Amino acid sequence: MTRPTAIRRLNAADPQFARHLDHLLSWESVSDEAVNQRVLDIIAAVRERGDEALVEFTKRFDGLDVARMADLILPRERLELALTRISPEQRQALESAAARVRSYHEKQKQDSWRYTEADGTVLGQQVMPLDRAGLYVPGGKASYPSSVLMNAIPAKVAGVAEVVMVVPTPRGEVNELVLAAAAIAGVDRVFTLGGAQAVAALAYGTQSVPQVDKIVGPGNIYVATAKRHVFGQVGIDMIAGPSEILVVCDGQTDPDWIAMDLFSQAEHDEDAQSILVSPDAAFLDRVAASIDRLLPTLERAEIIRTSLEARGALIQVADLEQAITVANRIAPEHLELSVAEPEQWLPRIRHAGAIFLGRYTAEALGDYCAGPNHVLPTSGTARFSSPLGVYDFQKRSSIIFCSAEGASALGHTASVLARGESLTAHARSAEYRIKD
Repeated sequence: MTRPTAIRRLNAADPQFARHLDHLLSWESVSDEAVNQRVLDIIAAVRERGDEALVEFTKRFDGLDVARMADLILPRERLELALTRISPEQRQALESAAARVRSYHEKQKQDSWRYTEADGTVLGQQVMPLDRAGLYVPGGKASYPSSVLMNAIPAKVAGVAEVVMVVPTPRGEVNELVLAAAAIAGVDRVFTLGGAQAVAALAYGTQSVPQVDKIVGPGNIYVATAKRHVFGQVGIDMIAGPSEILVVCDGQTDPDWIAMDLFSQAEHDEDAQSILVSPDAAFLDRVAASIDRLLPTLERAEIIRTSLEARGALIQVADLEQAITVANRIAPEHLELSVAEPEQWLPRIRHAGAIFLGRYTAEALGDYCAGPNHVLPTSGTARFSSPLGVYDFQKRSSIIFCSAEGASALGHTASVLARGESLTAHARSAEYRIKD
């Protein structure tokens, strides 16, 4: 007989609730010193020896018998071949999801703008895409073609000229769905590289791998650590923590639905976090029963169980008002408002990566095909971060044009402020343009 899942129960009325919640939410994405040093060594080797180091590390870490860098390059024809190797149903699903993701992100595009003041001074902003973006995709059996779509399509919509994808093929395991997704998303170049060495190659460039302006995409602790170290040399999307879901429910949704929604994030890995908040204690009991009954039916049952017991929770609150307060405190990656009138609570949500409204809106739809991006801030960073989008692949330049009259008027103001800062050259530069 399968033992019950020991998912913790918390009550917001408990005087120690805040402390218990803080403990539940705590997660450190800090690599230890050994990992950190190994990553630094890998980055240094790639910077110094380029392709030679990439071939060496791929042999060592991915178990591939490769002799030269050319063996780690996939031509466009190989991506097109993948489209013929997946099933018609899989291809249709990828193309449908890609179309929805593209349509949503088209609405995020920012245009350049300018305005002219009365004296002829022109001010504005020029919006331009990055020249080249790098996309890291985990490889082997733990591959996510949906991540290819979510990372590459916004870059292409933004107008990025070249999207370079790196994806490891450990022991030669090639995921045809990932390559097919790359073809559909318009990825330009693919290298079968992984780990910190792939990040270093994208950041600094090698004889074969072009240097990019920004690196996006998830990875393990070595990838995350490498992204930290190369930030500044290139842009990065974020240092992502484990996946999270917070469900706020009024107790009227089918408990089996809620249990499976919690599972949908817990199955990612043992560090994932799934939390249910409800004012209905009896409903929390029903969900707990659903968890125990449904868990044995899933392939990743042990991963889910470990996740729920280590970082999951069923939280009782006084009412939905308090549930929203708890949700804002957690600032979850995914927030489901599984309540009767979700729209009335939406203005109250201040911190969440993505908000799923109503009983029928499963978070899993957002992971694959709803349209909005599934690359979202984790570990409470939704307090100050946003989902990946077209804007992450665009940069903005300020535009300033002064007429003679405008330069004279602004020169007086600039002069006063510059001299107040003891920056005389600034002041005189502005003063030269002041009309007598």
